Amino acid sequence: MLQIYGIKNCDTVKKALRFLDRKQCEYEFHDFKKEPPTKKQIDTWLKKIDWKILLNMRGMTWRKLDEATKDAINKTNAIKLMLEKPSIIKRPIVENGNVILVGFDEQEYNQL
Repeated sequence: MLQIYGIKNCDTVKKALRFLDRKQCEYEFHDFKKEPPTKKQIDTWLKKIDWKILLNMRGMTWRKLDEATKDAINKTNAIKLMLEKPSIIKRPIVENGNVILVGFDEQEYNQL
């Protein structure tokens, strides 16, 4: 079964969930507001995707950070930020076995 991670009120997550519902795909949704990701979970994702893909540097959470934090960003600091502020993680994250998708791209979801 697909595992979907994100924030329920995120527009991109809503698009992804609507798409999956239309395709009648079974999935289990994990809301970062209720179940923040663990370090182990983030480390698992980062074995399959680059931290720069997982860290959302376009969102409001990133924009609200001070410049010193932004300037010092690296993989270690990114993981720390993702644990402290899960809303900085690009979403949704879809896990299907060894496949991980980040964000919503209808073509990628169709292939999944």
